[in-house]
Amino acid sequence: MNLKLTLAGIAGALALGACATETGYAPASESQYGFSESRIESNRFQVTFSGNALTDLETVERYLLYRAAELTNQNGYDYFIMVNRQTDEDSSYRGTGFDQRFAMQYYHPMWGWRYRNDPYFNNFDMREVSRYQAISEIVMGNGPKPNDVNAYNAEDVLMNLAPQIVRNPEL
Repeated sequence: MNLKLTLAGIAGALALGACATETGYAPASESQYGFSESRIESNRFQVTFSGNALTDLETVERYLLYRAAELTNQNGYDYFIMVNRQTDEDSSYRGTGFDQRFAMQYYHPMWGWRYRNDPYFNNFDMREVSRYQAISEIVMGNGPKPNDVNAYNAEDVLMNLAPQIVRNPEL
């Protein structure tokens, strides 16, 4: 029985530890966090990267750009142009606070057992939690990169961003 409880505790700690890290660079799975793409035409894709609440905006946009370069390279093209680019933010507020364990329990002859908040326990915290998703449509091409601010050389992007990419350790 103790072995089962210990193993269950370890499994729970590992699961919580996995949730307490930012989204790594990996394909989106059941959690919906990571990159995904869909082909629109032979040289046009829609690329998406979704981060969890611990992944900042810059990381989400960097991973989107890296995935676009990786996809361009995998399909045998030299450069890509970001036709449109959009970043969505989903914010919510989460609070922590009063817990029944931190209440004083007393007995009143007329009403029975009652709980009253401890006036010295005011550990209530409210914080904003944001999740970001970056979406872009890319058009890939061969030859020299066009003189356009939205055009990127795939090899250069892969080489320059590779040190900043944190791969998902589960893959």
